[in-house]
Formats: sequence, structure tokens, C-alpha cells
Amino acid sequence: MTNIPTELLRALIAVVDQKSFTKAAAVLGVTQPAVSAQIKRLHVLLGCKLLDRSAYGIALTPQGELVASHARRLLSINDQIVRAGGDAPRPALVIRVGTPSDFVASLLPGPLARFRERWPHVGFSVRTDFFDALIRDLRSGALDLLIGLSINAPVDARHCWAQETVWVRGHGTEVEPDRPVPLVSYGDPCIYRRVATQALKTANIEWEDVFIGPSIMSLNSAVVSGLGVMPLTRRRACDLDLLVWEDSWLPKLPDLHTGIYVREGGANAVYEQLADEIADVVNPHAAEPAQLLRMRVR
Repeated sequence: MTNIPTELLRALIAVVDQKSFTKAAAVLGVTQPAVSAQIKRLHVLLGCKLLDRSAYGIALTPQGELVASHARRLLSINDQIVRAGGDAPRPALVIRVGTPSDFVASLLPGPLARFRERWPHVGFSVRTDFFDALIRDLRSGALDLLIGLSINAPVDARHCWAQETVWVRGHGTEVEPDRPVPLVSYGDPCIYRRVATQALKTANIEWEDVFIGPSIMSLNSAVVSGLGVMPLTRRRACDLDLLVWEDSWLPKLPDLHTGIYVREGGANAVYEQLADEIADVVNPHAAEPAQLLRMRVR
């Protein structure tokens, strides 16, 4: 059964009431492309066209009239359910954060907790995914802030820095040169797996996926137990107390780039302040001048 997210219905009603995508975006506190993306997604989910933009201004199609009518009732019921919670305080602003899964438990809780101490009206909605999916959502307005790893140095990040990527293994792991390299990773499209397989392919070295896991802890356990080797940034390897294979005969891996991105629009000043405070924690070069940081990643 298809479930329709309420934010898509709110976007539809805002466009109808404001008779403008731009004005609807201002009312909702998002960007105009974000509203367009939400309406497009609603069209895809329902399999029909709801808005007619060929007429003067914006008009509802017959199907759109029916959907808008139901949407108003559904949103009214939704708001009544929310109000049924009584006077319990609720965050006035929920910041939507996207990040790789291994950042969630180890790096984010501290700065988020300290930020909320000073901004008690702020809440957080954190989701994990691969970088390509997260950056698309940030640019469409579905995320407010993104901490991600990329192969190339970002040009549109508020903060960015390069990180050395290394091979890690268990103390008893043996990797024979005449056999395929046993890889541990998140699977496709994991950035670590992509840089590893590209480096191995360039060196004409065969590999095999021996363990694909859903979390950094599962990958950690697989490496420690000797199942295979894994590419990781040196800092994360040290944080996890994993053994860096310093004298590896495997090809050297390229640096990866950490970027902290902030979407345009919405409570932009708040997003930027949170981005700065997260950078102070996760950026090993945070104490360096901004100019040196830019030079480091170029």
C-alpha cells in the first residue's frame, strides 16, 4: 500500500493557496526547487497530474481537486492528533541532518546535545544513507545539513578537508598475493568500496566481497575476526582501534574529502551555526585558519 508523506500534501496545499511555487516555498520555509520536487514526487506516487500550469497561474486538475480536498481533511486530522499531545513542549524547529552511518553514534551526539542546550526549541531528525542520495536530498530541500565523504574535493561545502584513506585488517589476517583480496564494506555504492575496487582494478589485482554489513560495528567485527580487509580513513581507524596495515602490498588509496553542507533557505543562520560547531568536533584541522584548510583540500 502506498503511503503519502504529509509534507508532500502540505506542499500541494501551499501551492494551491498561494497560487505560486515561490510563495509556497516562503510559507513552508524551504526552497522553490524543494517544493517542485515534492509536487513531482506526489505526482509519481499518485500516478496522475494534479496541477495545471498551462492555464493562467496555477490551477488544479480534476484529479487535483479531489486530492486537495482529501489532503485538507487529512492534514486537519493530523494537526488535531499533534495537538492531542496537550501542552508538552515540542521543538519549534527540526533540523534534518544526513550523514554516513558511522558518524551517527560516534561523532554527532555530542555537538547536537550541546547545541540543544543553548537552543532548546531545536530538535533533530537524523538519517543515514550513501553520499549521492544525501546530496540530492540536500539540494532538493529534503535535508538541511549534510556531513558526507566524497571522492573529489567539494566546491559548495561550508567546511571541507582531506582525509588519508588506509587499509585496515585484523591482527591475524592473511592476504595472499595469488588470491583475490577479501573485501569488507557496506557494499555498493559505498565510497570506501568504490575507491578500493578502483585502486585494485588499476593495479590489476582481483578482489572478492567476503562481507557486506549494515553498520560500522558489523564491519569492525568482520575485520577484527579476520574475514578480510577494509579501506577506511585513518582517523576513523584510530577511533575504532583498528589495525592500520602500514606495510601493505596493496595499492595506496586516494584521500577522501569530508564536507559539511548547508542548504539554502529555511533557518539558514541556525543551520550554519550547527555546521560550524560540528566542524569543530569532526574536523581534525579545525584549529587551522580557513585559508590553510582550503589549501589543504585543493
